[in-house]
Amino acid sequence: MIKLIFDFLFGLLTLISLFPAFILISLIVFINDFRNPFYITNRVGKNFKIFKMIKFRSMIVDAEKTKVFSTKADDERITFSGKILRKFKLDEVPQLINILRFEMSFVGPRPNVEYEVNQYNNFEKNLLRVRPGITDLASIIFSDEAEILKNSRDPNRDYSLLIRPWKSALGNIYIQNQNLFLDLKIIFYTILNFLNRKLVLKKISQFVLDKT
Repeated sequence: MIKLIFDFLFGLLTLISLFPAFILISLIVFINDFRNPFYITNRVGKNFKIFKMIKFRSMIVDAEKTKVFSTKADDERITFSGKILRKFKLDEVPQLINILRFEMSFVGPRPNVEYEVNQYNNFEKNLLRVRPGITDLASIIFSDEAEILKNSRDPNRDYSLLIRPWKSALGNIYIQNQNLFLDLKIIFYTILNFLNRKLVLKKISQFVLDKT
């Protein structure tokens, strides 16, 4: 209950604070190709419930029709404005609305598409016991995910082989140890990651070692 109240109040405060930036980014994305600045897509949430996740659109319209769900750094579907949004994770800002709708949390395993969830083993299905989040331990460690997949001929396969197992393990470590203090620490690390990634990786590595 404390987490739910924190998410709603902090989400509302953050959305109000960022509202001018929200409008500005919407205009920039729209001007890029004069199309809808928002990308609304199905994701699997808590207890396998499907919800509509909202992002600023960073790719061409109907990019998902290619059935390539994992994005690499050299993905030709990414727009000019999208490259900037992705670099600073600004495309995730509209998910504050998902938080206010109690579909997401600030911290939790990232929500996945049905294609990926259908491949989950029992260990990975534990990730769906909690509300998905905007950030988590895995999001920070794999903030360079697109670079890892760069030049990949099959991003979906390489993501499943190289990244998903580690993300799932980190997600379960979070679930086993979640509390409000850890959430605040992860939010802080998410911001600090842009300034001192080496320090953040060291801190998270130590936390993971202590919990395993």
